[in-house]
Amino acid sequence: MILRRIVFFLALFAGVAASQLPEFAQQYRQRLGGAIDELARIIAEFDADAARSHISRDEGIRRLTANADPFVRERGEAISGDIVRVGTLQKQLQDYEAAGPFWRIASFAQNHDPDIARRAAQAFEPAVPVTVEGLVLALSGFGAGWLGGRMLIAPIQRRRKVVYKR
Repeated sequence: MILRRIVFFLALFAGVAASQLPEFAQQYRQRLGGAIDELARIIAEFDADAARSHISRDEGIRRLTANADPFVRERGEAISGDIVRVGTLQKQLQDYEAAGPFWRIASFAQNHDPDIARRAAQAFEPAVPVTVEGLVLALSGFGAGWLGGRMLIAPIQRRRKVVYKR
């Protein structure tokens, strides 16, 4: 009897945990959008500075990275890295938004930024799933937890039945 309760609570925990996947993916997407916005702002400022000097973005980066001063050269490398990163993050966000329910989680799992995901996890706030996606994942998690728990206690129950038959 107690083993069945343990399995039930294990299944309940698995269901609640699985129901949070869409919420985590949503909070990750919000952080991803914020990172893109901030990088775009930094790049726009660099472009404006280059335009005021009557040079292109590429020329500005070339001048910075060719500079003998290590500080200036590192700033050129940083802005160049920011340009590449914003492109990668924008592609990731487009893929995420193009994916439908359930596929968003797969898209996140396959193609996420570890730094943004870590910060999203640190600030994660659980939510009640009110979408079909959240409900289906909650039920799937419950079912997986139930089956996993039943598999764990099956040897114990068989052993008890053998002991009682003697």
